[in-house]
Amino acid sequence: MKKASHLPVEPGISQTLATYRKQVIRNISYQLAFQIPASKNEPIPATETITFELQEKEKPLQLDFKEKRENLAQVKVNGRDIPVMFEQEHLIVSPKYLKTGKNEIYISFAAGNLSLNRNEDYLYTLLVPDRARTVFPCFDQPDLKATFKLTLTLPRSWQALTNAALQDSSITSANKTLNFGTTDTISTYLFSFAAGKFRHLSQTQNGRPMHFYHRETDQQKIAESLNPIFKLHHDALTFLTDYTQLPYPFQKFDFVAIPDFQYNGMEHVGAIQYKAASLFLDEGATQDQKNNRSNLIAHETAHMWFGDLVTMRWFNDVWMKEVFANFMADKITQQTGATSDFDLKFLTDHYLAAYSVDRTAGANPIRQPLTNLQEAGTLYGNIIYHKAPIVMRQLELLMGPDNFRQGIREYLKKYANGNASWPELIQLLDTHTPINLAQWSQVWVSEPGRPEISYELLNQQNKISKLIISQKGEDGSDRIWPQQFTVSLVYPNHTEDILVHLNKREIIIPEAAGKPVPDYLLFNPTGLGYGLFPVDTKMLPNLFTIKNPVSRASALINLYENMLRGRRVKPAELLRLYAAGAALETEELNLKLLTNQLSQLYWQFTLPEQRHIVANTLENTLWQAMIRQKAPNNKKLLFKAYQHISLTKAAQDKIYQIWQKQQAPAGVKLTEDDFTALALALAVQDYPQTPTLLETQYERIQNPDRKKRFRYLWPALSGDQSQRDSFFNSLKDEHNREQEAWVVSALEYLHHPLRQNASVKYLPASLELLQQIQLTGDIFFPASWLQASLGAYQSTAAAKAVRQFLQDNPHYNPKLKAKILQATHNLFRAEELLSNTVKAH
Repeated sequence: MKKASHLPVEPGISQTLATYRKQVIRNISYQLAFQIPASKNEPIPATETITFELQEKEKPLQLDFKEKRENLAQVKVNGRDIPVMFEQEHLIVSPKYLKTGKNEIYISFAAGNLSLNRNEDYLYTLLVPDRARTVFPCFDQPDLKATFKLTLTLPRSWQALTNAALQDSSITSANKTLNFGTTDTISTYLFSFAAGKFRHLSQTQNGRPMHFYHRETDQQKIAESLNPIFKLHHDALTFLTDYTQLPYPFQKFDFVAIPDFQYNGMEHVGAIQYKAASLFLDEGATQDQKNNRSNLIAHETAHMWFGDLVTMRWFNDVWMKEVFANFMADKITQQTGATSDFDLKFLTDHYLAAYSVDRTAGANPIRQPLTNLQEAGTLYGNIIYHKAPIVMRQLELLMGPDNFRQGIREYLKKYANGNASWPELIQLLDTHTPINLAQWSQVWVSEPGRPEISYELLNQQNKISKLIISQKGEDGSDRIWPQQFTVSLVYPNHTEDILVHLNKREIIIPEAAGKPVPDYLLFNPTGLGYGLFPVDTKMLPNLFTIKNPVSRASALINLYENMLRGRRVKPAELLRLYAAGAALETEELNLKLLTNQLSQLYWQFTLPEQRHIVANTLENTLWQAMIRQKAPNNKKLLFKAYQHISLTKAAQDKIYQIWQKQQAPAGVKLTEDDFTALALALAVQDYPQTPTLLETQYERIQNPDRKKRFRYLWPALSGDQSQRDSFFNSLKDEHNREQEAWVVSALEYLHHPLRQNASVKYLPASLELLQQIQLTGDIFFPASWLQASLGAYQSTAAAKAVRQFLQDNPHYNPKLKAKILQATHNLFRAEELLSNTVKAH
């Protein structure tokens, strides 16, 4: 057995430590007991017994515990009290107390609070990627799977769920004790429990019982949502069992809806956690919201096989579990008919999100190096959630769906209840295709960025003599991305599609030779290709006459990407085009895409003085478009766009009247959440009635959790600059950042374009806080913090603050620096594009 030459004790979990522990530790089990008081401010006494086998005992054993030494009360090893040795986030056990073979460690401690997410009457654990160690001492790495047996002592009125079923319970006058069974073998980050004042519901579908815990009080949302929630889970389980040819691999399948959960969902084995607002929809929900719910449930259910049954060896391959969950979720929604146009949904779900990172100077590859698990959270983002499914779809096209599915089934069967890496999967899939997958993987998975596609059309006597398509890296590199996409030759009465296999730097398209010169070319109309595609400007007047909604969506994306790149179309031109298209685009997903881009063009790529000139016209255009649209969801999308861009007093008065009377425009369904959003939108615009308006809206909100969120946001909306300053300064204390979803919403209001002259001064401190946020916040919080703080700016002052920070910190953490560059890409593009606009005038 190869042994590590030394094992330095350092913060986090180094790859060196993890590798050594994997070599010497086997058969781990945790028996945990927590005594949870009614008050969230009281400590939580806890005990645990860890049993495991050691292959050798030459080196001190390090258990991970990211807490204070004072939290450790007693440690026993093999029945013997030992001195508590604690250093650099590790409890250290000397080899003299250990033995080869079975060992038992008993620890009495106070549970760490960082990842217990304690609220007044509920709490929940969220332990991905390395947060189990913030709650209890453990071997916190994904390839040391273990069983868990949990006991919780709780206030009598509380309920709880964990990865295993309830075994027995006992009740006293004040408390109750719940003893749960032994879990399946799982990684530490998948261990979880939630406890508190939850309502419990259950259904049995095809013999499988499902238990659901929630805190929703809106009876209409509950009535509208319960059957879809249970059915979507059942449909996902049915599909995955058939696709993988493996039955559901764990002992139970329950889920809980949590108010303002940090993520949309988390795949804890048998105890999935969801953001409540993502599950509970009302009768006014748009198709996009329903699609998102379907995808979310399918995604978390897919994780039971992809991530939970077969887990990555190390978190550098965390993207594997996410890509398969997203990829399978897309297949499930296509199979179950949850969306009417799979290709359109796939395109609008994934491409812009992937491009938002891949186009930037901070672009990262799908597979990234990781030397210490404490930085694993920096790996998460739009590349693994959105570029990776696009790449996986390309891989399925290359291999063929049957070969791909067979390879995936072999992978799950071979590594079930264990761990696997991306090279191991690629090696297995390689046996099912003649294509060199290692070479393909290098450019698509191991390198960042996207190709920039160009073309040249030569003609003689109005016939195409040659159509040349070429590629290069958007960063100027000479890399080649092998892929397939379509080019359409568009004529007055028909369209001819040509499939392009772009596997070289430059290719000539023989199928085009001799054809009449088209009115215009349309690149990537099927949405399968990935990269910066050219736009034929002759297409612009015809954009909304393109019949295929996928082709229109692809054109909208290509136009926006070209605008950002500063080629072929200018922001003002694109804003006018989108405004004109608001009444013409009838496909809901496309209309959402269009209105989102229109809002960004308006606030970030239009100068403030120009914005005031076009505001009245744009507001009227969107209002008239809303009236002309027939579908209720389309009307609602346009009303929300109108609300979002409203700038004139007339528009604000109109919104105020709608809010005050709680009377939506004809054909638009508005809910309590929508009226809350209207109140917040008016407040950030310093509408004269703001103080009374906020008080009234607070009283209108029925759900206690939503009332708390509203109260938290209040100072961020204040018209008093000193109150906003105090609120921002309060965020420097990590205890005031515990409700991360609330913090992100508050930051978006603090940094709203109408507040940026006053809020730009927060940017240096916001950047200074980033490293602390990465260490104390959950995995998506650093990127969300940056996006909410920096993502809407356009000014030179903001760009200067970012440049100054980067200049002052030349050795800054490269992964966090990349996050900054991703969040500020549009800021720097806006600065340059708007500077050119000023010069042109």
